[in-house]
Amino acid sequence: MDSVKEAIQERYGEAARRVTSGQANSCCDTASCCGTDDPITRNLYDDAQKSVLPDTAVLASLGCGNPTALAELKPGEMVLDLGSGGGIDVLLSARRVGPTGKAYGLDMTDEMLALARENQKKAGIENVEFLKGEIEHIPLPDNSVDVIISNCVINLSADKDRVLQEAFRVLKPGGRFAVSDVVVRAHVPEQVRKSMLLWVGCIAGALRDYDYVAKLTKAGFEAIDIEPTRVYKVEDARAFLSAEGVDVDAIASEVDGKFMSAFVRATKPVASACCSSACCS
Repeated sequence: MDSVKEAIQERYGEAARRVTSGQANSCCDTASCCGTDDPITRNLYDDAQKSVLPDTAVLASLGCGNPTALAELKPGEMVLDLGSGGGIDVLLSARRVGPTGKAYGLDMTDEMLALARENQKKAGIENVEFLKGEIEHIPLPDNSVDVIISNCVINLSADKDRVLQEAFRVLKPGGRFAVSDVVVRAHVPEQVRKSMLLWVGCIAGALRDYDYVAKLTKAGFEAIDIEPTRVYKVEDARAFLSAEGVDVDAIASEVDGKFMSAFVRATKPVASACCSSACCS
């Protein structure tokens, strides 16, 4: 598990350094495997969203979706972004919840935190706080946020049960889990799965759709829904897989349409409110 975290920190630290030096990033493990027309990260944010943010926030985006476009954020809400990277989703969320709300970003990589804070300064947005920590150990109190978002980060964790338990803990009763993530929706042979997840950038591996639902249910969530937002074809990954020595034509039927970016929704039951003498009759 430590080796996974070290690999993630190194990858995202390097991504932050690339942005600081003026280079764009890709979802992939290598900077050149997808090119500028990367099917995972392209067109996630519209021009209106990008226009209100520093270029370095946009360049640092390594996500697979746009949770801020799908999460129904309201003025005055408290939002937490798990694995906030260069801060793009935190800054967009802060604008949507307004000055009476707040957006937290949580990241474990020093270089990304420094970049995110610089992006916040450039954007002139005050209702934001970036925290250092791991998504398996969220440094916020119980029942403290209204919405949790995340952009293709939970799949990186080697302990997803712990991540979802922590998300449940810090959400207020009735709070919403609204994340973009990579999901597998059919059986794929392990070696093929490994190659595809390397392409997507999932170091620890994405969950099957029904496993995601089961883990959210186990953590205590209800009203769980997985909505596909982008389905990947073998042709999207042909160049990368070929470079990895994979016979793309031979595995096409095992890959096509089985990996997707998805919007994962769930709710913490209102009945999860504490029942101590201080809050229950």
